[in-house]
Parts: sequence; C-alpha cells; structure tokens
Amino acid sequence: MRQSRYTTRDRQYWQLVFGLGIASFFVFATMYFFQPILPVLIEQYDINISFASLTMSLHTVGLIAGLIVVGFVSDRKGRRLFIFLSILLATIILFLLPFIPYFSLIVILRFIQGFTLAGVLAVALAYMAEEIDPKYFSFAATLYISFNGFGGMMGRFVSSYLVEKYSYIATLYVIGTAGIITLLIIMILLPKSIHFYESERRFKEDIKGFTYHLKDRNMLLMFGLGMVLQISFAGMWTFLPFHLIKEPFQLSLQQIAYFYLAYSFGMIIAPIAGWLARKYSIRTLRVIGVVVLTTGMVITLGMSLAYIIIGLAVSCIGFFTSHSLASATVSIEAKQFKGSASSLYLVSYYLGVAIGTTALAPIWNMFEWKGIIAITGLLPFIYVIIVRIVRRKNSFQASSS
Repeated sequence: MRQSRYTTRDRQYWQLVFGLGIASFFVFATMYFFQPILPVLIEQYDINISFASLTMSLHTVGLIAGLIVVGFVSDRKGRRLFIFLSILLATIILFLLPFIPYFSLIVILRFIQGFTLAGVLAVALAYMAEEIDPKYFSFAATLYISFNGFGGMMGRFVSSYLVEKYSYIATLYVIGTAGIITLLIIMILLPKSIHFYESERRFKEDIKGFTYHLKDRNMLLMFGLGMVLQISFAGMWTFLPFHLIKEPFQLSLQQIAYFYLAYSFGMIIAPIAGWLARKYSIRTLRVIGVVVLTTGMVITLGMSLAYIIIGLAVSCIGFFTSHSLASATVSIEAKQFKGSASSLYLVSYYLGVAIGTTALAPIWNMFEWKGIIAITGLLPFIYVIIVRIVRRKNSFQASSS
C-alpha cells in the first residue's frame, strides 16, 4: 500500500521543494547569465544586438524542444533521472564554452544547453503534483517558482559583476562550479517517487494528451498568459542594460548588476501569492498581478534612477504573482496528462522568452526604452482585457442556450 502524499508536516515535503528549488535556481542562473552581458559580447565579438541576443533566444528554443521531448519520456521513465542528467550535461557545456573561439558555435552550444536544462523544468511541477497533497501544492509550486526568480536574479547579478571585474571566462567557471555543487545537493535531497505511475500509452496517445489540453479553453488562456508575461518581462530585462549604459545614466555593468536585486521582491511575493490563493480567488489574484506588472513598467519611464528602481521592484511583484498562480492553475486543473500540461505551459512561457529577447531588437533600434516599455507594458494588460471580454461572451452564450 502506498503512503499518503506529503504535507508541510513531512520532512520529504521540504526535501522535495528545496531540492527542486535548488535545481531550478541553477537552471535559471544558467539560462539568464548571458542577458546582462550582451553589451560586452557585442564589443568582444564585434556583432550586433540581434546576433548577440541569440544566446538567449536560441537557448530558449532548445529549452522548448527539450520540454516537449522530456515531457513525453518522463511520463514513462520517472522524474529524478532527468533532473540529474539535466544538471550534469548543462554543467559540462559551461566548462566547454571557454574553449570556443567562434560566436556562432557558442550560440549552437547554448541551444544544446537549453535542451538539456529542460530535464528539470519539464518534470518539476508534475513531480510535485504527484507526491504532494493537493491542499499544499499551491504553496509548494509558488515556493519553487521563488527559487526560479532567485536563480534568474543571481545569474544576472553574478555575471554582470564578474564579467567587468574579472572576465567572461571566469564567469563561466564560477557558474560551472555551482552546477557541480547543485548536482551533489539534489542527489542527496530529492526523495524517490512514490506516486509515479509509469505511462503505458503509445506515442499517438501522448500526442492526444497534448491536443487534449489544447482543446481546453481555460488551459489555452493560461498558456497564452504565460507567453505574454514572458514577452513583456524578458523584453524589459534584456534591454535594460542598453538603456542604463547610455546617457543620462552611463552606468557600468557592475552598477547595473545591483538592479537585478529587484528580483528579490518577486521571490518574496510568489509564496505569499500561493498562500493567498487558498483564501481568495486565484483568477482575481492573477489579474491583480498583471495590473501591478504593467504599472511597474510604466514607472521605469521616469528620468531618474529612483523611478527605474521602484518600477523594476513593482514589476517583479506583479510578474511573479501572475506567473506563479498561472503555472499552479495549470497543474491543478490538469486532471490527466499532467506532464504534458506542465510542458505546454512552459513551452508557451519560454516561447515568450525567445520572442522578448530577440524580436524586440528592432523596437529598441527605432524607439529605444520608450518603445520597449510601450510594447512590454501594454501587452499583458491588453491580453487580460481581451480574456475578460471573451469569458463574458462565452458565459452569456452559455446562459442563453
């Protein structure tokens, strides 16, 4: 007889949450450490912004491909193995990058690294949903997402600081060493799966699992929200260093590094949002998060550093509130094919990263920071308005029939 699922009273609950959190910390640090050093790469390799940003967007495309593949395979082979392989392979690539002389090859390795990192992200929420009591899952999911934000923040902060103080190569070795430590920690912490049932479905049935969720209107709205949130958030952070190194600010990368500490507000708010979701409407809290995100972005248009700092902090609070609750909603509402549901949300979410980091480059070239904020600030707000209109229309048609 299988034991009951974990609650906050169980040691394994915290081992699972913190183990996956530490793994995701490394994943997001590795994913985003290139973002603030794009100006350095442009100068060092004599390339343009669009080419440099491929280290982010193609890395994300690789991640998306990995999410789809691992989402299928993990439903058959379990969860922990893919997490261990993900960290190991991504770390090996970090130690290979210093020996690559051509930027095009660096971009290719970043694509491969993105694919390997999917091993953590594709299975984490499904792993938790299987092993944790549903009443305690939202808190676990939002705490896990706080680690996502912490990893993204520290990856950007450390790379900004180390690249200017030491070198790009030193940064790679530091993050690679962190990968080795991460692997050792999670091998100790992560408990074995107890409630995982190996899927015996054929490939066609797995495809059916994806189409099953794509036919669910509520799921589609969550997938769309994840994409829109990341187009806006990734777009803002990608072009922030270019904004701050220009007049009137003319900051160094070391100085810009401290702006990424605004992520700490998101780390704090995500578990609070999960706790509030147990008492209030999760849909209302998501909308509030989007409004706060848009408000914060608008504040960054101010012409002093104080406005930018406040705006970034407010944006992080809004983003992590809406994102953490959207991802939790997907895991909760997926009654079957949970791995596929989590993968589809993450595919949408990271497709937003790819779009936000590269597709907005022409907007920057033409309109600079005001153009970036006009797009990234209004997009999620407009999306929420459209969603509310569609839902009211559907509700009216349902009541009429």
